[in-house]
Amino acid sequence: MPPARSHDKIVADRISEVGTADVVVGIPSFNNARTISHVVRAVSAGLAKYFPDTKNVLVNSDGASTDGTPQVVMETQLEDLSAILVSHKLYAVHKIVTPYHGIPGKGSALRTIIEIGTSLGAKAMAVVDSDLRSITPEWVELLVGPVLREGFDYVTPLYARHKYDGSITNSIVYPMARALYGKRIRQPIGGDFGFSGRLGSHYLSKKVWDTDVARYGIDIWMTTTAVAGGFKVCEAFLGAKLHDQKDPGSDLSSMLTQVVGSVFDLMEAYHSVWKDVRGSSRIPLFGMKYGVGVEPINVNIERMIESFRHGVEHLSPLWARFLEQDVLKDLESALEGRKFEISDDLWVRLIYDFALASHHKRLGREHLLKSLTPLYLGKVASLFTEMRDSHEKEVEERIEALCMTFETKKGYLVEKWRP
Repeated sequence: MPPARSHDKIVADRISEVGTADVVVGIPSFNNARTISHVVRAVSAGLAKYFPDTKNVLVNSDGASTDGTPQVVMETQLEDLSAILVSHKLYAVHKIVTPYHGIPGKGSALRTIIEIGTSLGAKAMAVVDSDLRSITPEWVELLVGPVLREGFDYVTPLYARHKYDGSITNSIVYPMARALYGKRIRQPIGGDFGFSGRLGSHYLSKKVWDTDVARYGIDIWMTTTAVAGGFKVCEAFLGAKLHDQKDPGSDLSSMLTQVVGSVFDLMEAYHSVWKDVRGSSRIPLFGMKYGVGVEPINVNIERMIESFRHGVEHLSPLWARFLEQDVLKDLESALEGRKFEISDDLWVRLIYDFALASHHKRLGREHLLKSLTPLYLGKVASLFTEMRDSHEKEVEERIEALCMTFETKKGYLVEKWRP
């Protein structure tokens, strides 16, 4: 009986069989057997419809699923698509299913997908989440087309979202990344994106794949690395993003710590890039923006304010190690007025002071980042109160005002940074 071949050898042989590819679309997965078939069908249909003259490969990089996710991928058949496939599909959509190794998380899956794409000489790659319920074949065109046909290196997603959704992005990540690097990338941690083979090779050259950034902040790392490296960036409107609800018991503090910690780490890596950037510019948008129904989100503003109050009462001595007294007094004053409000000026000062405290190591990293949680909840409560009766356009105008405050006050951050 011949010895069993290792999975790595099987994957290597599969890559050798496929030989080359023009387009590679990756789907990282972990226990997504219920949803991944729809994603595979949408991707396969998109490749067949919009890229019939290119050689296309679908890669599922699975994180040791126990629910049969890889089997679902291999067994998924194209249904009711003969009109699309018969006369225009010149190449089969090859499938490669591989477990990913290394640190658990999306970063390891992406590394595997990029390595396979690079091995195949792909001109364009894209990655989509495996739990998407709203993905359509058009997503493939919008994520891959700008790379393959227009010469862009990185395509970020632009989703229609509920006004209470994406609060970490809206209050911290988007305005911070925009002020630092000068590009108005509305959703820099969107999760679904396209990129060129050239940028893929650049990613693989970075010594980040065995770090916490790869484990917790791979999306913001990919976006920031593309912008900081001078690659050509655009965004694509994908409509609503409907996907599996995350564990409602997940720790908000951990999520905030991971995302903001990655932003701070990237500030260290790319200080030479962002220190001289002033203002920001729009990036090209592909796809027509249209009104989309989004899933409602219920929020408890009073609970957020109470968390903020508790933080001010118990964490002020800790914050006093790196926040000025006038800032601490402003936090206390926010609780004393008839209307609860944390102004944009105060919020930007807080975020910049936290970034500076991280840079100058004023406090243990974990304690520092976790202590940001009640302040974040306070700012979100303040924004949600303002936006309670606002429509989409008004919400975007409000976020734009916050972004401008981050930009105009960036000089404070630059001056205080000092290597």
